[in-house]
Amino acid sequence: MRTVRQTFGSLECEVIDDLPAGVKPELGVVFCHGYGAPQTDLVPLAEVLLQVEPELSSRVQFLFPGAPVSLADQGMFGGYAWWPLSLQRLQAQLTASRFHEIRQECPEGLEDAAEKLRGAVSVWMETNGLAWPQVILGGFSQGAMLTMEAVAGLPERPAGAVLYSGALIHETAWRAGWKRMNGLPVLQSHGRQDVVLPFLAGNWLAEVLNDSGVSLEALDFNGGHQIPFEVLEATAAFLLKRCQAG
Repeated sequence: MRTVRQTFGSLECEVIDDLPAGVKPELGVVFCHGYGAPQTDLVPLAEVLLQVEPELSSRVQFLFPGAPVSLADQGMFGGYAWWPLSLQRLQAQLTASRFHEIRQECPEGLEDAAEKLRGAVSVWMETNGLAWPQVILGGFSQGAMLTMEAVAGLPERPAGAVLYSGALIHETAWRAGWKRMNGLPVLQSHGRQDVVLPFLAGNWLAEVLNDSGVSLEALDFNGGHQIPFEVLEATAAFLLKRCQAG
């Protein structure tokens, strides 16, 4: 498996594939990490997905962008974020049963992060001769919410979206942007015992997706804020189906 660190647009990224020499990918898959994680946090997913569905090895290239905001000044050395947030405030809202307040929030930096992501992915696509209908955007936690924001502003429908343990924010804008994504294949997962972004927030997100007319595969699992192996198995099948559809 080949791993290369490259900068696309303004983002430092890990590019991973197992393609034969000289072969361009049929499908590009982008995974954005969560808040406070190292920039390479989701990189191990590539190897697992290729092992689960070996046919992907000759068809897919993965891109793992690194978030631009260092959290070192908060004592989280090696941790990064797509936009700043207050974990204490989120927990206070949850404790006081006011978590619904996040639904309409547009955190400062969200729109800028989505623009940076779209820009980086566009440059990477050009190097591989890919178009948006050949690209899947996805992410975990804050990365899933970034994916929602980025897709809402795309010029055309991508190949699909993968949303691990996300939550609904910026609701009005997402509803408007995702109306253009009718029929888009989407894989969503969320743990029933998630204490970081509660299961309810994932249900709110699913409601918006369903109202948008996407083709949603929702996976609930017994667990917390994580990506269990059963979800990775479903992800590998989801990616292979997108390859075959192309």
